[in-house]
Amino acid sequence: MTKFSTGKITFLFIGMCFLYPVQSQNLVNNPSFEAYLNCPEHLGNFSTDVKGWTTPTEGSTDYFNGCSTEMGTPKNFNGSQPADFGKGYAGLYLFAPDDYREYFQTKLLRPLKEGVKYKVSFYVSLAERSDFAIKEFGVLFSKDKLHIPIKKELSRKHLYQQKSNVYNYMEIGYSNFYSDTQDWILVHTEFVAKGSERYLMLGNFKSNARTRLFKTKRNAKQGAYYYVDMVEVSKAGENSSKPEKYAAGEKQRTFELDKNNVFEDVHFAFDKSLLLKTAKKEIVEIYTYLLKNKTLQISINGYTDAIGGEKYNSSLSKKRAKAVAEYLIELGLDKNRVTWQGHGGHNPIADNATSEGRKQNRRVEFVISKPTP
Repeated sequence: MTKFSTGKITFLFIGMCFLYPVQSQNLVNNPSFEAYLNCPEHLGNFSTDVKGWTTPTEGSTDYFNGCSTEMGTPKNFNGSQPADFGKGYAGLYLFAPDDYREYFQTKLLRPLKEGVKYKVSFYVSLAERSDFAIKEFGVLFSKDKLHIPIKKELSRKHLYQQKSNVYNYMEIGYSNFYSDTQDWILVHTEFVAKGSERYLMLGNFKSNARTRLFKTKRNAKQGAYYYVDMVEVSKAGENSSKPEKYAAGEKQRTFELDKNNVFEDVHFAFDKSLLLKTAKKEIVEIYTYLLKNKTLQISINGYTDAIGGEKYNSSLSKKRAKAVAEYLIELGLDKNRVTWQGHGGHNPIADNATSEGRKQNRRVEFVISKPTP
């Protein structure tokens, strides 16, 4: 990848019983970049290191994996970012001097069906050493695989030189989250397929002059580099079905207001903030209760075990609370009805000297209440 004076800047949620969301089939192979052909050792080797992924231009997208000392996680040359979905993630410039750009692409497991609504989502985190953040992320589907020998933006002029190719392009704008350098932020949208979509590409398809930017540092001259992970394309509604029905005669769970509750099934692996399937079932149940009681709000509090530094645990506990909040919002809960915060290893409910006790302390609690007048 092209280097700049201060070094490369990394750029860049039936049946007979309760209706839980149907587990969707992700049409993206190797979605979190865990499978690799080579453990990364150098910058710009994404297309040769990652299984099932390539780059559509000469821009040198990067691959990071915990297996590597040179291109590892969480620390790398553009900052520090833990891998929440395994050990690997991608890194690429979405804005850089002289319209330099990087992208990645993959072939879907099967073509999309015409007229069917799909959801595309991925997680991003702005690298700490970036001077800029961008306000939109570009998503391009195509019928044929792309390889265009340029290092600048993939403009319409370049795309339509391949006259037999067919495209479906969209932008996702996230003005509130685009500049976060600590957490993984879920970026997603829904669209109706044309039926020609066989390949997926991510990046910034605009020139510098047309890119909406936010300056993160004074006298910024460099670029915007993002980490990207957990890419998904699935039928809309399979992940986010709004479950509102119980089987006849089944009693819906109720909650005492202003009482501190511990999620029974929302526990996390050590040093992780990724929601497990068992956790999602319980969150769905609480979402349904809030759906039927529209005047109530929920406050979510995350905790860790005692292992690790206080500052790191505070950040990790916040991520765990945020993961629960984002899933409630993804299900359909109004974001103004949910708040979250992290408390690190404070207020343990079990003995941190045992593995079982530490597991219980890696928890999320919630309080349901009426809005304060």
